[in-house]
Amino acid sequence: MDKDKMSKFAHITKVHPCFNEKIHDKVGRVHLPVAPRCNIACKFCRRSLGKEACENRPGVALTILKPEEVEDYLNRVLKEMPNLKVVGIAGPGDSLFNKETFETLKIIDEKFPNLIKCLSTNGLLLNKYYKKLADLNVKTVTVTVNAIDPEILKEIVDWVYYDKKVHYGIEGAKILIENQIDGIKKAYDEDLIIKINTVLIPEINMNHVVEIAKELKDFVYIQNIIPLIPLYKMSHLRPPTCEEIKKVREECEKYIPQFRACGQCRADAVGLIKERKILEEFFKEKNKKLNVFELKHFSH
Repeated sequence: MDKDKMSKFAHITKVHPCFNEKIHDKVGRVHLPVAPRCNIACKFCRRSLGKEACENRPGVALTILKPEEVEDYLNRVLKEMPNLKVVGIAGPGDSLFNKETFETLKIIDEKFPNLIKCLSTNGLLLNKYYKKLADLNVKTVTVTVNAIDPEILKEIVDWVYYDKKVHYGIEGAKILIENQIDGIKKAYDEDLIIKINTVLIPEINMNHVVEIAKELKDFVYIQNIIPLIPLYKMSHLRPPTCEEIKKVREECEKYIPQFRACGQCRADAVGLIKERKILEEFFKEKNKKLNVFELKHFSH
């Protein structure tokens, strides 16, 4: 990424805990779990909801917020956490595959204009919605890019639901990769700040991750390489060692700055430490009954 753009983004990135490690434990953020549906099936992903879903990882949330509940919830969060500056949408499905995401962003833009808006996505629909995100004053977008070689990605993603059709194996992988790269480039041209997340899976993409950095270096502000959490169809695989992560980050850092303070946050993460307390109290007061269940992959 050129230095002029990096400088232009500085007023955002210096106060965003997912882009600046130095304020990771100083500035609060809140993830709004308004997007339950997903349009790809990653082999390591098991999404779940409910009060017993206590794991601290992506794809997990206590419950789903409705857009009409967001204003009350954010008022509560801001009252208790005056250092909160960032509001994001990170699932527990794919943000861009849920109309509730855009309804929520519109509410935030109107009611909480001083909060930095961001979202996470698999990037399949980014080339369709990048302009809409910019128009809603979204500042940062995180795209999960685990491979740019379809032969590798087909080992990570079972299928892709795109254009009203399910695409399996290498066909789906090609569609996802093409859309991700196209979407990232278009979002960059629209002055959205892009971070890419890459799940490091030793037996599958460890020697390939540097190719992602090379391919996207001109469009991405920072890369976040995170270890595989062995779940679902990858429960038999091992996570990378600290030394393996360190080595891959050092290789990729030749091309893209690396983020090293990721907590692999839940889709309903709040503040600095109190990940769930506020959300639990908010729904308890509304007398909502929270049940535990897994979200089906194919929920379009």
